[in-house]
Amino acid sequence: MMDCGMHMGYNDERRFPDFSYITRNGKLTDHLDCVIITHFHLDHCGALPYMSEMVGFDGPIYMTHPTKAICPILLEDYRKITVERKGETNFFTSDMIKSCMKKTVAVSLHQTVQVDSELEIKPYYAGHVLGAAMFHVKVGSQSVIYTGDYNMTPDRHLGAAWVDKCQPDLLITESTYATTIRDSKRCRERDFLKKVHDSVDKGGKVLIPVFALGRAQELCILLETYWERMNLKVPIYFSLGLTEKANHYYKLFITWTNQKIKNTFVQRNMFEFKHIKAFERIYADNPGPMVVFATPGMLHGGLSLQIFKKWCTSENNMVIMPGYCVAGTIGWKILNGHRKIEFENRQTVEVKMSVQYMSFSAHADAKGIMQLVRQCEPRHVMLVHGEEKKMEFLSKKIRDEFGVKCFMPANGETVTIPILHPIPIDVSLNLLKHDTVSQAAQDSPAPKRSKVIHGALVMRDSALRLMEPRQAMKELGLPEHEIRFTSTLTLEDDGQPTKTADKIYQLIKRHFGRHSIQQSSDGNISLSESVLVKVSGVDDDIEKEILVSWSLQVSLCHLVKLNSMSLVAMSSNNIGSNILSV
Repeated sequence: MMDCGMHMGYNDERRFPDFSYITRNGKLTDHLDCVIITHFHLDHCGALPYMSEMVGFDGPIYMTHPTKAICPILLEDYRKITVERKGETNFFTSDMIKSCMKKTVAVSLHQTVQVDSELEIKPYYAGHVLGAAMFHVKVGSQSVIYTGDYNMTPDRHLGAAWVDKCQPDLLITESTYATTIRDSKRCRERDFLKKVHDSVDKGGKVLIPVFALGRAQELCILLETYWERMNLKVPIYFSLGLTEKANHYYKLFITWTNQKIKNTFVQRNMFEFKHIKAFERIYADNPGPMVVFATPGMLHGGLSLQIFKKWCTSENNMVIMPGYCVAGTIGWKILNGHRKIEFENRQTVEVKMSVQYMSFSAHADAKGIMQLVRQCEPRHVMLVHGEEKKMEFLSKKIRDEFGVKCFMPANGETVTIPILHPIPIDVSLNLLKHDTVSQAAQDSPAPKRSKVIHGALVMRDSALRLMEPRQAMKELGLPEHEIRFTSTLTLEDDGQPTKTADKIYQLIKRHFGRHSIQQSSDGNISLSESVLVKVSGVDDDIEKEILVSWSLQVSLCHLVKLNSMSLVAMSSNNIGSNILSV
């Protein structure tokens, strides 16, 4: 099972996956070999304790080292908001989170993990957030790449996603921004800084809802350097608790960040901010301008929503949504023009503050998704984690550009994908050498084109080998027989038979110059050790007999060329010519 997330837009049982699709009775352990978690965002790991402890799964749960470190912190924070603040029951407990995390197995990038005798997995760097990974899953000769969330563009603190050209049978890719092609990152950053600066200049407050890790660090680095450069004194705050832990893990897993941060880490840690301070709840009522980063990022609860309720009624204030919002969340509503928002306690507020959307999302855009498809060359593509109409557009684009089938199943839909089963065959070195020499001897070698190899296919102990027929017969103890074909024809040419043989030799050399051609002292001509041409006759007789003999092993292309070649024999007094097709 790949990822185990929750839906941010629901507060009832619909927030968790419907595991009855896997089994209606008993534990999931009987039906799943393992669970893979690509990164720590709740829409990818939020249902993990529910799945393992409440539904029942005792198998291994694979994730990277940073994900294993950060995942329980976010799960506990999510549990506190849901149970302790909202008072919900039928939810996982702190002990369940601990018990669930004991089942996790940390993996390193490019480490091949053998889950069982058939199944193996291998993680690749995905960018997006600290510790995010794509997974290459193999069973025998069949393979799938599951991307989770990824970013093909490097940013201020993370590198770009990368995967081998592994040509999987299926690529399952996110499609959050299936129709979006982002503008210049530098322009977006300049626009963001201008909007923040203009708002605080007028005395307004700026709320930036973020998730504790990822875009938060990206935008903090951006504002920190700008405040330093412009010598601004307006306070910038970040919600307490999670951020301190987040920055601790960024320092701990510095090798997962981009090259610039790794290079400057010894001189200056980019995650130790001079201008950004911890936020206390009472600060929200302070007069004067300020900038606040608050979690969570979609305004679906927590501190960001509380601050939004206080500030949204003032026209001087601004909220900047830096990433994607799931349908149904407050963030999604205000981005779609809703000016009257009703909260859970039936309280309705009128939104007068400026609402800005600036995509600092760490998801791949349409260009990035196409780049990944081009990079790993899959045989089929499946789009998930997106909106239907946008996915339809991207699906057509993938089919048109790459000529591969593209699937976009709905929740609960089963997709069957036909796959060719390759049968591995060992080829003997002697046969390859012989065939390479033979191919090189032809008109124009084309190294990138498919080539036909002639040999004997031997099956022994369920293993297949392609080898030279003589080698196969020798190994199997079979007697060798050779079949030869012979054709005799008459040619009119004055002079000695050896002179006629010389003319034929020159003619064959001109047509088959790349092949091994030899002429013996008695005038016999051999071509590639398989074709023999012999001329006989009397010196005074104008008619000469030509015998052409070839073995069954001569490849088809040689026979076609030989059969279509015209032998031109000039008469001794150059009065005319006789043309005879062999």
